[in-house]
Amino acid sequence: MNERNVFEYALLRVVPRVERGECFNAGVLVYCRAHSFVAARTHLDENKLLALDPDADVVGVRAALRAVEGVCSGGKAAGQAAGDDAGRRFRWLIAPRSTVVQPGPVHTGLTADPEAETERLLQLLVR
Repeated sequence: MNERNVFEYALLRVVPRVERGECFNAGVLVYCRAHSFVAARTHLDENKLLALDPDADVVGVRAALRAVEGVCSGGKAAGQAAGDDAGRRFRWLIAPRSTVVQPGPVHTGLTADPEAETERLLQLLVR
């Protein structure tokens, strides 16, 4: 039996008009210290975005979501965070911000497979 480890996750929310506070889930961030694992998976529902803001910058929102995935991936795609370990990258990404793409609160769980957990959460909470 695989050992289960603590993991943390936060949803990525799209808030097309920050002043209105309306949002929907567009991704999930997962961090598991025991596996030195951090990942983001995203899915942008353009219909939801445009229903909340017909003038939304779809290309810009997609770019912001891709940037989060890049920071998680590390390497060149992570920019200045490339040298940071998985935990630091996760903590930076979950810091509160007033932008169109915002992290939600952090939750915890147990998993034997953080990669599979990331996909499960994406399907359950985003798609």
